[in-house]
Amino acid sequence: MAEPQVWRLRREAAEYYQEHRVPQRMEEALNSLFPRRPADLYGELANYFSKLAKAPVICKLVGRKVLDGLGRPALEVEIHCTVKNYEKRICSTVMSPHSQIPENASPDTAEAGEQERNDSVNTAVEWVNESLNPILRDLEPSEQCKVDEMLGEYFTKKEEEKKEIQKLQEAEGEAIPTFTLCSLPATPVPGKKKGANPGKKASVAERTIPPAEPVESVLCGSVAIGGASLAVAKAGATVSHIPLYLYIALLKCNQDPPKEMALPLPMVTLLSCERNSPAKLKLVKEVMLIPPVQLSLKQGIERILDIQKEVMTLLDHPGKASNAQPADSKKGKAQNTGKKASSQASKRISHLGCLIAGWDHLEQPLLLIQTACNNLGLDLGTDMHLALNCAAHELMDYVKGKYEILTGTFKSPDEMVNVYEELVNKFPSLIALIDPLRKEDRQQWNKICYALGSKCYLIAEDAATHISKLKIDQNINLPMCSGVVLKYINQTKVSDLIELAGLLDGQRHITILGSPDGESSDDSLVDLAVGLGARFIKLGGLSRGERVTKYNRLLAIEEELAKNRTLR
Repeated sequence: MAEPQVWRLRREAAEYYQEHRVPQRMEEALNSLFPRRPADLYGELANYFSKLAKAPVICKLVGRKVLDGLGRPALEVEIHCTVKNYEKRICSTVMSPHSQIPENASPDTAEAGEQERNDSVNTAVEWVNESLNPILRDLEPSEQCKVDEMLGEYFTKKEEEKKEIQKLQEAEGEAIPTFTLCSLPATPVPGKKKGANPGKKASVAERTIPPAEPVESVLCGSVAIGGASLAVAKAGATVSHIPLYLYIALLKCNQDPPKEMALPLPMVTLLSCERNSPAKLKLVKEVMLIPPVQLSLKQGIERILDIQKEVMTLLDHPGKASNAQPADSKKGKAQNTGKKASSQASKRISHLGCLIAGWDHLEQPLLLIQTACNNLGLDLGTDMHLALNCAAHELMDYVKGKYEILTGTFKSPDEMVNVYEELVNKFPSLIALIDPLRKEDRQQWNKICYALGSKCYLIAEDAATHISKLKIDQNINLPMCSGVVLKYINQTKVSDLIELAGLLDGQRHITILGSPDGESSDDSLVDLAVGLGARFIKLGGLSRGERVTKYNRLLAIEEELAKNRTLR
């Protein structure tokens, strides 16, 4: 006699639930909940059984074209996971393609750069939606190393495809089409400067300074790799119910939770010295403030805001800005420089989130800040520190073989060392110089480190090799310096950044996390800096929403760590 269908279904159901230990689990749940008698019984049951659910897996990546803080194309990568049998949007991240278009680029170069940026984002969206989507599907977002390995393999495949196309085109005698490669603006070639007369002097200069290294080409669409890696890391933190900074710290420490965590000191840009302005000073690109370590981050930010407000007042009243002077300078000279400084100031805010100003002498912006501190009763060098971003690679005149530090004033690489030595001796509150020289001037990096290494940090930003090359070369082929500004850009993966930060720690280089040229309201950079244990973080000024968002995130992390008693 055939078994009735209802009995067969009951038997199969019993076997199914027994196989998955449902009766036992239900009994355990009820026994554990009854003594506590929770107000929300079913909520507690849901929490209990959610712990037994399968881990979320990636089911979909969505790439889309968005705008960054400057209205330029950027890539958004969105992660969707299957959570308890349902598709759920977990998180997203926004990244801009990194380019190296200088401020003084010609209109044609700037336009070409914008077109390449647009092409790169379009290609990246295609990569995410059509290629990376199936590659990462069904992986757990917590499998960061596996995800990054697969992303790396895909990028290598794309590079090989590019090389094959190049070989075919070379064989056919055709030019390489621009859509396969995002070529960054070339560094000026010695002897080719516009308006320069070729002659013996130019040829001598070419022999006396190392030639500029070729700018590393960027594969169009490579930002998809970095965007996807960071988005997966954020998803991993979200499904693990921990903040991203702790998730990164666990990845760096091989899942060994740190007992204490320190916040990076912020390098806050106060003044941006516009090099295209009528003013003469070219050597300083950014003047930054660094609060002392004994202050909390909140106290440091509040003090910087006070100084910023006082600087604005001094610029509005030029006569007040001429009274400060370094200890060994003459009063009359300080007064004159202060008066000249005020006439070049403007009320414009740069994309760095700080005030734009032009100067005629190197000491003027430093004297202005010193006056502001004096007016507030602060001791510059104790209550606040200074840092300069020199971006010296933008100043080299390859015809003369010298840096143009003021309009019409040129210094050789050796003379630059003397300039910085004199400046730091005159302003001991200056504790960091970023890119004081080109990366090619290795001998002068050695000299400046021997001369000033005990007095201030000498940081390589553009002077550092691209992050992909640093990872390949385990010896980290850097000029002699105190530390490196790392930027999460293009094909950089989270695993790369963690590995490189570890290498820098091992070589006693300090790590500075710097914001890329394309800013968005995505504050993941702050969590990366905290999780990696970076000594400093360089976010720009305290204006513009996309920058203030990151400072607010840093303040929130400080509050959270203090509450958990894990703030070092």
